[in-house]
This record gives sequence, structure tokens and C-alpha cells, in this order.
Amino acid sequence: MRARRILAALLVLPFGSACAVGPNYVRPVVEAPEDYRGQVDAPEAASIADLPWWEVFEDEVLQQLVLESLNANYDLQVAVHRVAQADALVGVAQAPFYPQIEVQGSAGRQRQPRFRSQPADTFSLFYGAFALAWEIDVWGRIRRSNEAAQEALLASEEFRRGVLLSLVSRVAQSYLELLELDRELEIARDTSDSFQQTLDLFTRRYQGGVGDKLQVARAEAALAQTLAQIPDLEGRIVIQENAISVLLGRNPGEVPRGTALAERPAPPPTPPGLPSTLLERRPDVLEAEHVIASANAEVGVAVASFFPRIGLTALYGGQSTELKDIVKDSFSLWNAAGNLAGPLFQGFALLEQYRAQVAGWEETKAFYRQTVITAFAEVSNVLTAQTKLAEARAAQERAVYAYQESVRLSLLRYNSGLAGYFEVLEAQQQLFPAEIALAQIQLDQLLTVVTLYRALGGGWQLTDAQWTQKP
Repeated sequence: MRARRILAALLVLPFGSACAVGPNYVRPVVEAPEDYRGQVDAPEAASIADLPWWEVFEDEVLQQLVLESLNANYDLQVAVHRVAQADALVGVAQAPFYPQIEVQGSAGRQRQPRFRSQPADTFSLFYGAFALAWEIDVWGRIRRSNEAAQEALLASEEFRRGVLLSLVSRVAQSYLELLELDRELEIARDTSDSFQQTLDLFTRRYQGGVGDKLQVARAEAALAQTLAQIPDLEGRIVIQENAISVLLGRNPGEVPRGTALAERPAPPPTPPGLPSTLLERRPDVLEAEHVIASANAEVGVAVASFFPRIGLTALYGGQSTELKDIVKDSFSLWNAAGNLAGPLFQGFALLEQYRAQVAGWEETKAFYRQTVITAFAEVSNVLTAQTKLAEARAAQERAVYAYQESVRLSLLRYNSGLAGYFEVLEAQQQLFPAEIALAQIQLDQLLTVVTLYRALGGGWQLTDAQWTQKP
């Protein structure tokens, strides 16, 4: 493959000085902000995107899941085959650089009709020849076509790298969401135990003639309401495990866990780097730029179609009434010629094709600019979320602690006869959603790291081998 492309480059050298028609590619001007909105610290070159994914996601179990997905995920395999297709199309685009040689042959029997005094004649006719055609790329049509294919290949490679990054992020996100569901299930079971203890207390007091049936009924209803959430959470956990199994390219099954959500500290501030570097690191931005370059080259192909094609043709072979004589010199035939063919009028088809290519080119530039500003917005959203979630977590932790203290004090007051049953149930019912809300905030904080790594084009320095071979 490499030797073939080197040969193609050597063949095009004689025409390298000729100017290829159509516009030369220039990256669209995009104004990058000096810093990201929502960024707390002053901008610096260091970025979380410079780190390999295993240094960002330090959970050993998660790392093993990511490695498994990188070696077995079917979306990634689709992206790999897409690159292979684009690479093959580059070869197709390079083929016109070479002389096109074909073999021709025929064998037949025919009868010559009678003419005047000449009798009718029946004879065999054999023909064999090699034909050669080579287009001289004067206007750069072939070069522009090859350029378009090369840029399409680069775009597909960036798409594949985007799939790599997206896959790592999706596995990490799904895994953390699974841990959060585990935490919710743990809270639901602990709350059920608490309500069961309260129900047992109210039941004993009722049986002892101190309490009443209303206390027992209210406590039993609170317990049943909490127990009803446990099967739902267990079902959601199975669904989440199945989703992770799909990412791993395997049949549904259990997924191992590492460090529990409640044991994970809040993530530290993550440096995003300089906004201008985002254009060089994020796969979807780079893919969009290569798509522009490919469309730009296609405009050149459309321009070259207005000009005549100049080429060389040659034929060498033989023709004879006897198969054994077809290779003899006396029956050989050959020709060599230069040719020129150009359009005069095709119902404005070439003009409309050119206009369509230009419109498509302008479309790709608009899409590129949209991709860039979307990337800046995504990073800003994550940085803002990091700051706000830290504030929300601090407040929610205070709320959970206060509700825990409220439950403890209400039970003491109830057992001392200073509070009624309703005060105890209310305190317990308020604690449960507060703990769930705290778990969700903890999850959201961890997900900001995952989202920021993806939004910044994390792992952009990794080679293909390094992505799938953690040291």
C-alpha cells in the first residue's frame, strides 16, 4: 500500500508544476475565546486532555472494563472498517495516476458474401491486443480527486478517534451511574430498616396499650412505600449492567464494582487548558475540518470538468485468420496517439454540478463553525457545573446531617414522651430523599470529569496501540 502511493507520487511529479484548478484549502477563521466561560483559575497550557484515560479514571475495575470495551466494542469495529473503506477509496482515487492497461481479444467465424465473379468465402478471424490509455493531469482533476479522498480518509480516522474517546467516556459514565444506583439501593434498604424499627416500636407500644392503631398504620405505610422502591432500583441496576455489557461487546451479565460511590472523594478542579488548543485536539472538530478540505478539493474536480481531458493511447496486438499466426510479425498491428476531448454543451449539467459542489463546500464550513462553538459551549457548561455542584454538595451534606440529627432527636423525644409519632415519621421521611439527592450530586460531580475529558478531546497524544494497552 505504501509503495503504491509512493509510485503514484512519482508519477504525478512531472505535472507538479502545473497548477491544479479550483481553490486551495484554507482553514476557516474561527475566533477562539481567551478563556472558557466558567473557568475559575487563570488559563494555563496544562490540560486534563493531555493525560491518558487510565490516569483520569483511576478505579482499577473501571480500567479493566474500559480495556475490554476497547478490544471488543462493535461500534468501534464499525469505525475501524469505515477507515479501511476510506483508505481503499484513496487507492481508487490514485488509480488514474497510472496508465490503464487492458487486454482485448476475440475469436469468430464469418462468411463473406459473393460479389460479382468472386465466390462466397467463409473464414475464421482471431484478434488479440493490449490497449493502453493514460490521462495527463494538466488541470489537476486527478490530483484534486486524490486530495478529496485523502481528506475523507483523515476525516474517517478522526471519526474513529472520536469513537475511541466516546467509548471510554460512555463506559466510565455508565459505570459511575451503576455505582450511584447501588448507593440509592443501599439508602433504600437502610431506610427500610429504619422504618421497620419504627414500626416495631409503635407495634410494641400499641400492644402494650400505650400507643394507638393510627401510629402503627402510618409506620407500616411508610415502610411499604420505601420497600416498593427497592424492586425498581434492582431492575434499573440490571438494565444498567446490561447497557455496560453491550459496550463491552458481550452478552448481558453482572458487572464488577470497585470503590463505592460514598467512599469516593469529590474530584479536584480539573485544568481545561487554553481554548485555542481545542481546535487541534477535539476529534469532531478535526473531522469537520477534514470534511471541509475534502469538499474544497471536490470543487476543484468540478472546475476541472470544464476543461478538456488530454491523454495518450496505444494499441499493440495481432489479427489473423489462423490462431497460430496471430503473434507473427506479418500480422501484428499497433497504433499510438494523443487525444483531447472536452465538453461543449451538456445542458448546463457541468455548471450545476459546480454550483452544487460550491454549496456543499459552504455547508461544510458552516458545520465546522457550529461544531467549534458547540465545543466551547460544552467545556464552559462543564466548568460551570463543577463550581455549582461543589456548592450544592456542601449544602446538601449539611441538609443530610441535619436530617440525621433530626431523626435521632425525634426518637429520643418520642421515647421520653416529649414528641408524638408524627414527628418521628416526618423526620425519617425527610431524610430519605435528602440522602438520594446527595448521592445524585456526588454522581454529577464525578461525571463532570468524564464529560470534561471528552469535551476537551482527551488522550489526543495517545497512539492507537496506547489506547488499548494500559502500561
